[in-house]
Amino acid sequence: MRAAVPFPRLLILRPVNTRQCRRVHTVKASQTATEASKLHTNRSACSEILRIRNSLLSRERTAVEVAEEYLTRLQQTEPYIKSFLYVSDTVLADAEEIDRRLGRNEDVGPLVGVPVAVKDNLCTRDMPSTGGSRVLEGYRPPFDATAVAKLRQSGALLIGKTNLDEFGMGSTTEGSAFQVTSNPWDSSRVPGGSSGGSSAAVAARQCAVSLGSDTGGSIRQPASFCGVVGLKPTYGRVSRFGLMAYASSLDVVGCLGSSVMDTAILLGAMAGNDKLDATSSKTEVPDYAAKLVPVEALDSKPLKGIRIGVIRETMGDGVDSGVMSNIQTSALRLEELGAAVTEVSLSSFPLGLPAYYVLAPSEASSNLARYDGIRYGCQVPADDLESMYGSSRAKGFGQEVKRRILMGTYALSAGYYDAYYKRAQQVRTLIQRDFSKALDGNDILISPAAPTAAYKIGDKVNDPLSMYAGDIMTVNVNLAGLPALVVPCGFVKVGESDLPVGLQMIGSAFEEGRLLQVGHIFQQTLQNLSFEAPLPKK
Repeated sequence: MRAAVPFPRLLILRPVNTRQCRRVHTVKASQTATEASKLHTNRSACSEILRIRNSLLSRERTAVEVAEEYLTRLQQTEPYIKSFLYVSDTVLADAEEIDRRLGRNEDVGPLVGVPVAVKDNLCTRDMPSTGGSRVLEGYRPPFDATAVAKLRQSGALLIGKTNLDEFGMGSTTEGSAFQVTSNPWDSSRVPGGSSGGSSAAVAARQCAVSLGSDTGGSIRQPASFCGVVGLKPTYGRVSRFGLMAYASSLDVVGCLGSSVMDTAILLGAMAGNDKLDATSSKTEVPDYAAKLVPVEALDSKPLKGIRIGVIRETMGDGVDSGVMSNIQTSALRLEELGAAVTEVSLSSFPLGLPAYYVLAPSEASSNLARYDGIRYGCQVPADDLESMYGSSRAKGFGQEVKRRILMGTYALSAGYYDAYYKRAQQVRTLIQRDFSKALDGNDILISPAAPTAAYKIGDKVNDPLSMYAGDIMTVNVNLAGLPALVVPCGFVKVGESDLPVGLQMIGSAFEEGRLLQVGHIFQQTLQNLSFEAPLPKK
C-alpha cells in the first residue's frame, strides 16, 4: 500500500462530470446580517447529508454524480492537504449500486450516497487499516469496525481512510508514519490531531462527513483548528469494536461534519449497544436529528431555561487572548439567545493533564504489546524470538509511540504503581465528582476547545511537553467519560491568516441530544461568518 495517494487510480481513469455539481450556500463575511439570516433559514443547504439525500431521492442527481463531485475536489486539493492515506477504488462502483437501488425504489438508509471518510485506526474490510503506523503497513482486516458497518448499512459511501498521528498518539498529525497533513485554512499549519486527516478532509470538502476517534481531544481539537463541528460521544455510546485500542477506558468513536445537523445524523446512525463490545451502553438511542429545530421555527429566546457554566480554569493564563475573546463573545451570544450564563469553578481541572498522561500511556503500553511481529504487521527476521520482538517493534513504531510505551511501562512498574498510576486514578475520580457537581447546577459547561489556534507545522514536533499542554482543554472530558461538542465560533488573525476557533460544549452522560440542540441553535444564529476554507492555498 502506498502511504499517500495523491492521484488514486480511481481518480485518473474516469473523467468526472462537474456540470451538475452544485455548491451549498454559505454566509460570507461581507454579507449583511439580514442576508445571513435569510440564508440560514434554509436548513437543508446547511446540512451536506440532507442536501445529498434530498437530491438523490428527488432524482435531481445520481449517486455517481455526487461521488464524482467529491472525488474531483479530492483530486484538486489532496496535493496540498494530504488528508488521505488511502482512497477506495470502489467508490464509483458502490455509487452505481446505490443508483440501481434507488431506481428499484428500494428502502435506503439516512446516509444514502453520502461520501464518508474514515480515520485509519478504524478497521475496514475492503481497505488497508494501518493506524498511521509502519507496524501495520499493508494490513487489511477481514472485518469492519461496528461503527463502519453501521454506516454501510445506512447507505453511506466510504470514500477512503484518513491520516492520523500513529495509533492516535499526538495532537498535530505530524506523528503519522506516512505523511504530514496540512490545515486547509493555511497549509503551513497543522490541522490538529490525532484526527487531523478526518477534520481536514471535511474542511477541504473532500468528503461530506468523517469518522474520528477521541482519547483525549483527538476529535475536538482538530475540529477547532479546521473550523468544523466535532462530536465526542459519551463513553459507551458508540461501539469500540474494530477501533485500534490506544487507551481502552478513554477511547471513543465520534464524528466530524460541517454542521451540527450532520453530526447528529451521523451519531444516530452509528450509536447503540453492540454485543461485540462489552463497554457499549444499552441506553436507548434517541432520534437526535429530529429534535433539532430549524431557525425559522425559533422564537427570540430559544435557549430560555438553559443553564450554561463557563469553566473559570479554562479562561486564564496560557490561553491565547484571541481565543478567549471569541469564547467570551460566544457566551454573550448564548445569553442573548435566552440562556442563563454563569461562571463555574472545577478545582480539579488543572490536575487532568498530568493524570491523563499517566493513565493513557499506561493503557497504551499494555494495548500495543500485541504488535509483536508474529501475528500481523512489520516483522524483522532474527535468530531468536526475543530479538525478533525487539527489532520488529523498534522498526515498526515511531518515536512518540515508543515514548508513551516507555512512560506507561514505567508508571505501571512495581516500585512506582502507587505513586503514579494509582494516584492518577484517584485524580480521575475527583475530576468525575467535580464535573458531576458542576452539571447538577448547569445543563452545559463551555470552554475553548484548544488554548490556541492552529500553529505552524514543525513548531512543536521536538517539544512533546508543549504539545501535551495543548490538550488541557479536552482531556478532562475523557477522564470523566462525558459527551462534548465543538462548534466553530469565530476567528483569530495570525500573520496573514484568519484561523478558526471552536467553542467546546460539555454535557452530562448520554445527553448528546441537549448538546446538539444548543449547538444547532448557536450555529444557525451565527451571522457574517463563513467557515468554508479558502482552497487551495499553499
